[in-house]
Amino acid sequence: MSIGYIIVSAIILILCVALIGIILMQSKNASGLTGAISGMGSAGNAYWDKNKGRSLEGQLNKYTKIIAGILFVLILCIKFLG
Repeated sequence: MSIGYIIVSAIILILCVALIGIILMQSKNASGLTGAISGMGSAGNAYWDKNKGRSLEGQLNKYTKIIAGILFVLILCIKFLG
């Protein structure tokens, strides 16, 4: 094992724990697919849709995507290091 492999593996482990924590901190949306089919809440969420990025839930959603992307790239890198 090279030192690069060990470093990337440690970073992947840290990012996995961080991703699990961020996902667990997000609130659950009960409307999901059912709300999309029935059309519930589409008019009442106009303010929420415009300001979603500024809220805690919007920030957690953004960080989830960023960490998942970085994790994907690092896993590809470790494939070529190992």
